Amino acid sequence: MSSSTSPAHGDALPRGPLIAIGAMVAAVLVSVSFVRLTGIGVIRVQDAPTVSVREFRFEDRADGSIAVLDPASGRVVESVAPGSNGFLRGTMRGLARERKRQGVSPELPFRMLGRADGRLTLEDPGTGRRVDLGSFGPSNAAAFAQLMAAPTAER
Repeated sequence: MSSSTSPAHGDALPRGPLIAIGAMVAAVLVSVSFVRLTGIGVIRVQDAPTVSVREFRFEDRADGSIAVLDPASGRVVESVAPGSNGFLRGTMRGLARERKRQGVSPELPFRMLGRADGRLTLEDPGTGRRVDLGSFGPSNAAAFAQLMAAPTAER
């Protein structure tokens, strides 16, 4: 009596369904690649008209706060306390990292656009990156909305 280490014939997966699954995965990959490369079938929603524009610079301070500056006057528009406003901090950290990677000066101001539909867009003219702030929920967008309404005088 010899024991066999090969699985019994009844345990093997049926070949037909495996081929069908493989063909379906290949078809999905080809379809997605076609749409990504040609743009056919992509629906693009136009941004609402811009009704207000404001530029800001963001500087880290020694105490852990972030100074939001008006680039024209150099005055502090807002000071973000250490450990507060995680969304604003995270967004700006990501944009600053991209600037550093591309060799863009941190002195170049960011541009915030207020749209006719009430949405806010943060643009980095140095890298071309855009962030639709409303996509992250109203409370996160509100952190940036207060900057649009803030006076330019030092607080």
